[in-house]
Amino acid sequence: MKKQSGFTLIELAIVLVIIGLLLGGVLKGQELINSAKVKNMASDFRNIQVYIYGYQDKYKAIPGDDSNAANHASGAHAATTPAGKQGNGVIEGNWDSTTITDESFLFWEHVRLAGLAPGTTTYGTAAEIANYTPKNADGGQIGVQSVSGFTSIVNNEAGAASAMNGAYVVCSTGVLGKYAKQLDTTLDDGEGDTGSVRITDSAHTTGKSITSANVADATSYTVCYAF
Repeated sequence: MKKQSGFTLIELAIVLVIIGLLLGGVLKGQELINSAKVKNMASDFRNIQVYIYGYQDKYKAIPGDDSNAANHASGAHAATTPAGKQGNGVIEGNWDSTTITDESFLFWEHVRLAGLAPGTTTYGTAAEIANYTPKNADGGQIGVQSVSGFTSIVNNEAGAASAMNGAYVVCSTGVLGKYAKQLDTTLDDGEGDTGSVRITDSAHTTGKSITSANVADATSYTVCYAF
C-alpha cells in the first residue's frame, strides 16, 4: 500500500508567512503609490505659486494678465477677453477655461514660454487644447484664476467665514476622495469646507464645499487651493 504524504505544520506555517509577506508588500506598494500621487498633486498647487511669482519678478507683470506678453516672451499672446482688463493685476476668466483668448487660459502659454513651466504652447485645435491644459496625476484638469472672480464653488456660500482668502485660487479636478482628504491635511487644516483648501463635487456645480466626513474615498472631487 502506497503511503500518502502532505505538508507538515511547519511547512504550512512557512507558506502562510510567505503569503503574508507578499500581501504586505503589495499593500505597502499601493500605499507608496497613493502617497506619491498626493505629493505630486500637492506639488501642482505649490508650483503655480512659483510660476506666478517667478514671472512677476522677471517681467513685473502677472502671467495671463500680461498686456505686454509678446515683448516679454517670444511667441506669447496677450489676452483679449474680457476686453480692457489686461494689466490690472487680476487673472480674469475661469480657472478651467478653454477659451484661447482668456487670461486664465493664456496663463499657461506665458509661464511656459518664459521658461518657468513645462508643457506645449500649441492650442489651435480641440485636441491641442486638451493637450495644452495641464493635468494632475490622475488626469484631471488643473487651472488658476484670481480669487476676486472666483464664484463657482465656495465664494457664493452664505457667511463670510466660508469665503476663500488669498489673491489666487488653483483648482484640480478628478481627485479621488481619499487623495482629496490627504491633500487637505497636507496643505491645510484637514477639513474640506474651511481654510485655504476646499473640496467640492467633481463637476464643481453645487456652489458648496464639502466637509471631509462626507467625502467618499472612491468618488472623484474637485479640490481648490487659495493663496
